[in-house]
Amino acid sequence: MLWIKALHIVFVASWFAGLFYLPRIFVNLAMVPADSAAERARLLLMARKLLRFTTILAVPALAFGLYLWLGYGIGRGPGNGWMHAKLGVVVVVIGYHHACSSLLKKFEANTMRRSHVWFRWFNEVPVLLLLAAVILVVVKPF
Repeated sequence: MLWIKALHIVFVASWFAGLFYLPRIFVNLAMVPADSAAERARLLLMARKLLRFTTILAVPALAFGLYLWLGYGIGRGPGNGWMHAKLGVVVVVIGYHHACSSLLKKFEANTMRRSHVWFRWFNEVPVLLLLAAVILVVVKPF
């Protein structure tokens, strides 16, 4: 079980690293001048590759977490309300990941109208989600 936990933590940390950096690329994309096609193309390529890699990392993170929950019964039974809250956080993280994918498609279609300031705020969301998940797992407040 400890190997599964260790792998889960490594893949979750890696997944979040991608979710921390991808919106930062969006900030830069939102700031690219209209006449800078090469810079825009380079940032789009970086974003596509990072999204693909981040998606690949999410799969084992979720699989190992599911295995810990269902296979070992971690967080099941009475007094484990923290796990329900953590699963809610996981659903929001998956939604955030999907939102990043949708935003990238808008950048690729050149239909993005949000400012770099909006993306700076959007970039803070995964920090809060990771903080919530770690607190729920370590502190188990309910």
